[in-house]
Amino acid sequence: MTGGTPPLVIGIGNILLRDEGVGVRVVEALQRQAAEDRLDVPPGTAFVDGGTLGLDLLHLIAATSTLILVDAVGLGPAPGSVTVIRGDAIEGTLAGHVSPHQVGVADLVAAARLMGVMPADASLVGIRPAEIDIGLALTPPVEAAVPEAIAAVCDELRRYCRTGTAAAAAPARG
Repeated sequence: MTGGTPPLVIGIGNILLRDEGVGVRVVEALQRQAAEDRLDVPPGTAFVDGGTLGLDLLHLIAATSTLILVDAVGLGPAPGSVTVIRGDAIEGTLAGHVSPHQVGVADLVAAARLMGVMPADASLVGIRPAEIDIGLALTPPVEAAVPEAIAAVCDELRRYCRTGTAAAAAPARG
């Protein structure tokens, strides 16, 4: 881990708008699997339901050296496509291709960079939504993509933290 602080995984989205909440749903699944020791994650990894908090998440980002954001993004060939964007490419991608709460996520990343607290080790795991409408359930293609998104988050954690040890997740903050 760069900087020695535990990694932070934040799920972004509004669970009341179907696929818009996929980032939160992925983080809920990650948290559950980590608590059941079914996940290989670095010690102290924190999984946070960031919902639609936007800039209110800055204090959490400032306290980590490894950040993974999970969100609905308008990238990929079809609904349920999982795309990983790393480092400085996150901001450029957010400028034109993200979820309906684009301004919140783009502002969060830009503010973190401006304040000098955006971790060098940062990724966005994006899932292309099929439907953004009132409802609690994910659409079938997006629901089917959740395991792939979980695997992508774990791959990013391994990439940045170079670990192979299983550990229980820290409780969610925020």
